[in-house]
Amino acid sequence: MKKFLYSSLVATMFLFSACEKEYLEVQPTDAVSSDAIFTTTANAWGAINGMHRSMYFQYSNQDQAGQGSVMINADMLGEDLVMTSQGNGWFNATYQWSMHRNVNAGSLYFIYRYYYKLIANANMIIENIDKAEGPEADKKIIKGQALAYRAWAHHQLVQLFAERYDLANLGKPGVVLMTKFTTVGQPRATIGEVYNQINKDVEDAIALLDGYNRGDALKKSHINLNVAKGLKARIALSMGDWANAAKYASEARQNLSLMSNAQYKEGFNSVTNPEWMWGSYQLDDQQTYFYSFFAYMSANFNSTNIRTNPKAINSKLYGLIPATDVRKQMWDPTGASIPVPPNGAKKPYANKKFLAKSSSLSVGDVPYMRVAEMYLIEAEAKARLGQADAADVLFTLAKNRDAAYVKSLKTGQELVEEILIQRRIELWGEGFRFFDLKRTNTALDRTGANHDPALTTTSALTKPADSKEWVFLIPQAEMNANKAMTQNEL
Repeated sequence: MKKFLYSSLVATMFLFSACEKEYLEVQPTDAVSSDAIFTTTANAWGAINGMHRSMYFQYSNQDQAGQGSVMINADMLGEDLVMTSQGNGWFNATYQWSMHRNVNAGSLYFIYRYYYKLIANANMIIENIDKAEGPEADKKIIKGQALAYRAWAHHQLVQLFAERYDLANLGKPGVVLMTKFTTVGQPRATIGEVYNQINKDVEDAIALLDGYNRGDALKKSHINLNVAKGLKARIALSMGDWANAAKYASEARQNLSLMSNAQYKEGFNSVTNPEWMWGSYQLDDQQTYFYSFFAYMSANFNSTNIRTNPKAINSKLYGLIPATDVRKQMWDPTGASIPVPPNGAKKPYANKKFLAKSSSLSVGDVPYMRVAEMYLIEAEAKARLGQADAADVLFTLAKNRDAAYVKSLKTGQELVEEILIQRRIELWGEGFRFFDLKRTNTALDRTGANHDPALTTTSALTKPADSKEWVFLIPQAEMNANKAMTQNEL
């Protein structure tokens, strides 16, 4: 009897070693009893650490390295990340808007599997942690992190595999909503039902994580109260729930600071940066070679992809950045100052925002949430509400990046547009652009910029906002195995 993709491939068990390299792997469902895993909170902490590790673990091909790879795919579907050549082929299909519409694409399968794997593991923790031996305080923190993971993973999935959140869409098919660990196939819940559960999970996580101190900066892979509130702010933003978006974004950044201009130029590769709220910390001996985020997005790692296809910024967007803004230095319109690896090509508008440890070491910490994003969410939400202090919130961030920035006098939609431009510049390469285009119902427009015509055919230059292509297709393997599943419009 066939098992279902989201369950059979993600029905994972937690395996640990005596050293500090806890990890989780896909195993048969009868490999080990979940009762044995959760006998103690110490083991349960190992399970949580395994989930953190899975955020940058290689799943199959080298373009399938957890969240970093999803971030690359999300920006490849936008207009601001530019492929400077066809390179050695990685992510080209995404850039051409064909991967997510090909039911047999390996990357499509990976994204679907990856998030349901996280959900399956979160469910095992949630269902078993209460009976583990150990401090109640630890149980609360462990469950809170698992609930936050479950909320976040479902939110990622519903944004990709369903239509955008809109009152007219709430009754339409969302994604399979998994709140119990099971290998029995399930039908898709509605978009409204998925968002209801996402909000419940993240609010429960916020309650449980209140008071949790995760310790030093190297533990930013753990989800604390600030991160959980940041996730709530993201969710509210995608729903157009401006009041909650502003509220939780403001609360999420409390007692946290923006980085200095000097730190902005250090390579976006370290969780010790004070602005980072959530990210994967990677040890040098956990080399990720050619599946690292930095093997594709850095300026300096000596991979074929970086040497031949350094990633660049949309030239039109670059032109909107003032010369006095530190972010202008993250790209070079001539390419001359880019610290390319040996024999690397120096391409116009190439980035030096992301730097690997060295040309021979692809190690680097991957950023998932920063304080700047919270300022941008709060400013956008307040601007959409017509609140007078929206420009003040934007000013704090923009003035930090550009000493010459003058507080905006714009209001209404004009201010919203200014904030969205700031968002595009600030979050470039960090996996937000596809989600932003989709949530704002904005068409894709790559025209008049430096996109490679060999890669951006006419069909990949523009996409109307109402195109069915904004919705990822369900992988064919899932369709074949799960008889309760329905496909998106082909």
